[in-house]
Amino acid sequence: MGRSCPSGTWRNWAGNVTVRPTREARPASVAELAGVIRGAVDDGLRVKTVGTGHSFTSIAATDGLLIRPDLLTGIRRIDRSAMTVTVESGTPLRRLNAALAGEGLTLTNMGDIMEQTVAGAAGTGTHGTGRDSASIAAQIKELELVTADGRVLTCSEKEHPEIFAAARIGLGALGVVSAITFAVEPMFLLTAREEPMSFDRVTSEFEALHAENEHFEFYWFPHTGNCNTKRNNRSQGPADPPGRLSGWFEDEFLSNGVFQVANSFGRALPAAVPAIAKVSSRALSARTYTDIPYKVFTSPRRVRFMEMEYAVPREAAVAALRELKAMVDRSSLRVGFPVEVRTAPADDITLSTASGRDTAYIAVHMYRGTPYRSYFTAAERILTAHAGRPHWGKVHTRDAAYLAEVYPRFGEFTAVRDRLDPDRLFGNGYLRRVLGD
Repeated sequence: MGRSCPSGTWRNWAGNVTVRPTREARPASVAELAGVIRGAVDDGLRVKTVGTGHSFTSIAATDGLLIRPDLLTGIRRIDRSAMTVTVESGTPLRRLNAALAGEGLTLTNMGDIMEQTVAGAAGTGTHGTGRDSASIAAQIKELELVTADGRVLTCSEKEHPEIFAAARIGLGALGVVSAITFAVEPMFLLTAREEPMSFDRVTSEFEALHAENEHFEFYWFPHTGNCNTKRNNRSQGPADPPGRLSGWFEDEFLSNGVFQVANSFGRALPAAVPAIAKVSSRALSARTYTDIPYKVFTSPRRVRFMEMEYAVPREAAVAALRELKAMVDRSSLRVGFPVEVRTAPADDITLSTASGRDTAYIAVHMYRGTPYRSYFTAAERILTAHAGRPHWGKVHTRDAAYLAEVYPRFGEFTAVRDRLDPDRLFGNGYLRRVLGD
């Protein structure tokens, strides 16, 4: 039946979601996972699985059975003819990246942190930035799903294709993912070019910067006209990673240490935030380095924050950003965190934020402990006016009625859910709001 243990209090990374489940379980195999799910059904308990808690919403919250997947880890198999890796669902992305690198393999694209579990990252639509390569979920070739009746389903484009289309970003609503098969490719090098650039230049040249680079992103510092851009492109090498001292200075001292102090000061003295922003936006200098993908795509995030992110049609990105800047400029808001902008190509996943349309992501943040609702509300008003789709794991106020309007295939997902989980074993308050009953 799997390992059950007394329940304690569970908190997410940002500290804004706290739950005390009736029971916890730590299954070590798919058979044990199916067993604890059947046991929960018998005892009338709802079921949720938590990863590392990097969602800002209560998507994983439950007062029933909380499944911790920390024993469902490791690589099951690598298929070099199909160029795939099958990995247990609780494996952290950090461990997967390191293991693949040891085999001379890599994912094509990834987000900017790697603390999440593979199932948590995929199931909430975690993404990086890419002209041609899409989210983590879009790289899935097959997944194994334990459903409400304890069955183990293997889903792919050929086997249960309608479930596969939905379950790659399943929000934890269709069952518990026990294993994922990702497409991989031979290891390659990326050259990163980081460069300050003005807001006016970035927005006027946005389409060209997107078209000319495999992976383009930028950060705008509110209260300033300054941005920091990052362009990642494949390289023939040689590898030329940041020096130990310069890498520590940029990634740890400036991006985490000084940034933590600056935000703490800004939280205590909001009037100082614009001045701090002007200094912060000029602190990071241009640099170029070449390394393997996960060392270029990802970076440490030690400063805790709250975040809201919306996906808008790529052609609407510049207009939305200019409206966001105008709103901040004329308001009394004091925003100490940069706004992050990334892109993704259209994909065919039912509830992917990039489903059916080329997409730009606009993410707003506030330092943890700083009032964020007025800023997020004003930003959300702008982004929803451009048919924005909220990131499933980040703060938003949208409900099923709104989401059904911006996702043409919304009804496909809820139909699959009705079939797989008619009694809402995997339901909770968040899913009730975003998917309806």
